[in-house]
Formats: sequence, C-alpha cells, structure tokens
Amino acid sequence: MDPRGSPIIASFVPFLFLLILVASSSVVRASAGAGGGGGAGNGTAVPFRSAEEMLRFRRIMAQLARTRDASVKTIQSPDGDVIDCVPTHLQPAFEHPKLRGHKPEKEPVERPRGGGHAVVGDGQDDGEEEALPQAWRRSGESCPEGTIPVRRTTEADVLRASSVSRFGMKARGRGLPRRDSTGGGHEHAVGYVSGGQFYGAKASLNVWPAQVASPSEFSLSQIWVISGTFGNDLNTIEAGWQVSPQLYGDNNPRFFTYWTDDAYRETGCYNLHCSGFVQTSNRIAIGAAISPISSYAGRQFDITVLIWKDPRQGHWWLQLGSGGGRGGALVGYWPSSLFTHLGSRAGMVQFGGEVVNARPAGAPHTATQMGSGRFPGEGYARAAYFRNVQVVDWDNSLVNAAGLRMLADRPGCYDIAGGSGGAWGTYFYYGGPGRNARCP
Repeated sequence: MDPRGSPIIASFVPFLFLLILVASSSVVRASAGAGGGGGAGNGTAVPFRSAEEMLRFRRIMAQLARTRDASVKTIQSPDGDVIDCVPTHLQPAFEHPKLRGHKPEKEPVERPRGGGHAVVGDGQDDGEEEALPQAWRRSGESCPEGTIPVRRTTEADVLRASSVSRFGMKARGRGLPRRDSTGGGHEHAVGYVSGGQFYGAKASLNVWPAQVASPSEFSLSQIWVISGTFGNDLNTIEAGWQVSPQLYGDNNPRFFTYWTDDAYRETGCYNLHCSGFVQTSNRIAIGAAISPISSYAGRQFDITVLIWKDPRQGHWWLQLGSGGGRGGALVGYWPSSLFTHLGSRAGMVQFGGEVVNARPAGAPHTATQMGSGRFPGEGYARAAYFRNVQVVDWDNSLVNAAGLRMLADRPGCYDIAGGSGGAWGTYFYYGGPGRNARCP
C-alpha cells in the first residue's frame, strides 16, 4: 500500500499509543490498591510496552473474569488468598484449542505398581486428606464435588510480571533446565537419569521457606519429566514447590505445576494461568501456600509427588501422596495431545532445585536460597532433601532411579550429595545459601 494514501491512519497511530499509555498508567495506579488475595499490590507493577501487550493484558483479565464469574463458592484463606470453586467443566483448561469439546477423563484404572516405602521422620501422612496440607484448608471450608479450587489471580498479580505477554511463563534462558551447563541466570542442583525410556517419576521432598533476595528471582524444588532437545523443541512436565514473589506477591512456599512443548518459548505456563492442565481434584488448589513447612533443626514436612503416563489413555497424571494402592490424591492430568515428544514417553527425568540469579554480570552473586539455604553436608533437619527417588518403567512399575547422576551448576553456591539404602531408598540432600565466602 502507498503510505501517501493513508494520512488518516498515519496521524491516528500516535493518538492510539497516547490512549494506550494513559489507560495503562491508570490501570497500574489502580492495581496498587487492588485487593483479593495473592498479596495484591506487593511488588512493582510495570506499564505496557506495546499495543500488543495491552491487548494481551485485556485477554488475560477477561479469562480471569470468566473463571471468577463461574465460581459457585468463594473461600477466604487465612493467608489472604481467595479460592474460587469452579465447576470442573468450566475450568481454564478447556479454552486450549486442542481441548475444545474435551471432557475430564475418569481416574486411571491402574496406577504405577510397587514403590512403597516407610514414612520416616516427621513426613506427612500419605492419606488423601494430608496429601498436600495447604493454608486455605485451615478455614474449615472446602469446594463441593464437581468443582475445582482455583486460586484467584488479581490484576496486580498480572501487572507484577516483568512482561505481561509472558505472564505465568518461565523466564527464557539457556539454563532451562539444562543438566550440562548454566546460563540465562538459572542455576541448578539436580539428580537426573537419561538415555532410557521413562513413563513417570516419584519422590518425596521437604518444603522450606526459602528466602528470595529480589522480586524478579525465584527458588523452586521439583520433578522434571523431559523429552526433546534443549533450547529447541523441549517438552517438559514439572511439579513441586516454589517461592516466587513476582508470581504470587509474597514469600510463601507454594505448590505449583508447569509445562511447555517448545522449550519455554511460547507454550505452557505455571499452574492454571493458561489452558492445558486438566484439574480433577476438589481438595488441592494449585498455586496455594503449603502449610505447615519444615523448620531448621525442627520438624520436617515433605510432600510426595508422582507424575506418570496412564498406559490406557496416554495422559500424564499428577498425584500427591502414596504411590501404591489408592492412597494418593489425584490432582489432574496433562492431556497427551498438548505435546510432541512427551506424547509417547520421556527421555530424561530430573529431581532437585533451581534458582534464578538476576544480578548483572560482575555483581556479587544473589543471596537467594535454594532449599533450606543450607549445604547438603548439614544433613537431616537442616538441609533440603529428596527421598525415595524413583521412575516409572515401561511396565507401569515404580523402580529406584538407578544410576542417578548428580550435578550442581555452581557447587560453591548450591550443591548436591546423594546416597541409597534403608527406608529412604535413593536419596540426596541439596541446596545452599547463594552468596557466601565460596560464592562471592
């Protein structure tokens, strides 16, 4: 088109961007006083960088409004969160193009066999009620059958994101979740198995109030189920606990899930912040704070996470609690249609911790903690741990993660040390304080 023939459009563009800037600044100001859980108003809101980002913000808010309006019951959590009980068939998952018309699947006929281990120390009871103790359940309220609990996401939650267009997604960088190098500010201390065919993973990990030095950083401990090529077409399924002030507006350790099918570029997100993961449980709120948690030289509280591929339907299910029998609580599943490589199996499984170091090059290392903030050598009740580390084999059986390799990107900052035997099976301690004499 000849630009000389469009004087009205040319003169209108600056005016449009002026309107966007005025609207965005008013939204940011309004969000500073917004209420409604998740620590709304904490952190720093950012203005919109483009018209596309403004439109993305509006789409996110419209989706959140649809979820909130579908709620049949609202629960005020003691920690300030608001939990909406949303009919299962109206949950965000079904807005995904590949899940239009999809109905929640029935529970798998068979869960992975074997893998039973004694609970040691002060680990939580593996019964369904205690599969994941969360702060919102202390209210005494619960969501009725046929609904799922959804932690309400506020306008302030969205505006805290460093980029509205990537709200709910992991920051991109070469370090996600590489086992052979670090980059992009992401640092790991992990145990991993690779080179085989894996159909799931299970472990128990204790939960800590990891201190995060900057709102733009996070600390998490999780299981990764991985297939594909790092930095290219990587597929991952992830679940565990994390502390992320930018995502949640506070420093509470929270249960989370994540997935991507394109190496974190455009697909996937945390929790229910985008469509995809299908939740079936009315007892567990993804993204809600875990309570109680472990204390240094005190009681230890851990959660047991199991991810596995149902051999009949092919979906990847998430369970919290015991492995064998019917003791665990099913949270929901990632439909196999979301993935390319994970549509069939995984080629790697990782267990461990990850932090983001957002400090600029040449600056002192971040003081963000991994795990308990203590090095592995301090041992039980002081260092963070993974115990009963297992994988699911081709026969839908849980087996010890034989040949588990240990890797710490920066051992002076965050380290890992493992062993095997006794009630803990294959296990490891991991973590560290970040900046210290060994990590300047």
